Amino acid sequence: MEQRPATSRVELTASAAALLRRLAARHGPLMFHQSGGCCDGSAPMCYPRGEFRVGGQDVLLGRVDEDTPFWMSADQYVYWQHTHLTVDVVPGRGSGFSVEAPEGVRFLIRSRLFTEAELTRIEAEPPLPTGADRG
Repeated sequence: MEQRPATSRVELTASAAALLRRLAARHGPLMFHQSGGCCDGSAPMCYPRGEFRVGGQDVLLGRVDEDTPFWMSADQYVYWQHTHLTVDVVPGRGSGFSVEAPEGVRFLIRSRLFTEAELTRIEAEPPLPTGADRG
């Protein structure tokens, strides 16, 4: 029996994917981390892979643009677990250390609630990996 892929929890808009590829060409492999808090703490931050330490309770929501991991803090995941996230890019500079900041743009999350069908599939799937699973 063929294994169905896990339900998509995060994706990129075409403009965010294009920016991510340009940034990866300049900085090497990248990763996203969505923490919490106010201001830019609620925006997804993009870092060169290995320059941000993923915590043991951080949750891997998925990989975007084939191989870019998207991590979320456990606290945020409690609130967002029923939501599909789309990473977009908009004009303006954030105040964080995200690699897109010098470009005069910032990544932004757009969201929607999962459908009943998606929630049913998610309930049947294994739990998402965490930073503790990275071995």
